[in-house]
Amino acid sequence: MKILAIDTSNRPLSVALLEDQTLLAENTTTVSKNHSVTLMPAIEEIFKQSQLKPEEIDRVVVAQGPGSYTGLRIGVTTAKTLAYSLNKELVGVSSLAVLAKGVQADAKTLLVPVFDARRDNVFAGGYMWDDGQLKNVLPDQHISFSKLCKQIMGKEVCFIGADVAKFADQLKELMAGQDYRIAPAESAVPRAFNLGTLGLLKEAENVNDFVPRYLRITQAESQWLKRNPQEGKKHGPYVKKY
Repeated sequence: MKILAIDTSNRPLSVALLEDQTLLAENTTTVSKNHSVTLMPAIEEIFKQSQLKPEEIDRVVVAQGPGSYTGLRIGVTTAKTLAYSLNKELVGVSSLAVLAKGVQADAKTLLVPVFDARRDNVFAGGYMWDDGQLKNVLPDQHISFSKLCKQIMGKEVCFIGADVAKFADQLKELMAGQDYRIAPAESAVPRAFNLGTLGLLKEAENVNDFVPRYLRITQAESQWLKRNPQEGKKHGPYVKKY
């Protein structure tokens, strides 16, 4: 199966072409966050490098969230457009799982990828390796960093992500005496190759219904719901279709 993988969920941009588990071409950059300008040229470049044509791929795999609102919208919109126009399968994968996939660990280690969500909050999840497969054991969530640390007390933990450094002081205090480590810096950059391998065996989704997984609403929406509490009960978790 030939796959185009796209991750614009945070500051880094990463795209890759794979054939099953084999990497054909990959382009990853952390220099700019202007993904609306750089994404399509990056995709065109890896098609050129691999000598594949867009119509030759079988599916598009995209980092579905959580992450940057703008980044997720750009990645998901591009993935949906390509999947629809080329009549290809579309699959979404957790952005946090992509980070976790880049770290090998024993079966006892809880991998905790972290994205800064501001105001001492994070997007985080828990993953473990089980017989060569990455398993999600703590659902992706939007949570305060202090509450996250309480959830993982007593476990052998490996934190992953460039944003972990922002919580260094809290980490020393909240995880004092706990068995934890921080993954090497090279593991903090998500790779579209890992995204593609995670999306290889997942069931294809409906292109029209596919939406980002923001895991939280915007500040403006939060304020509106405070003023209109009854309206909030009519709706489930925030998603936006386009």
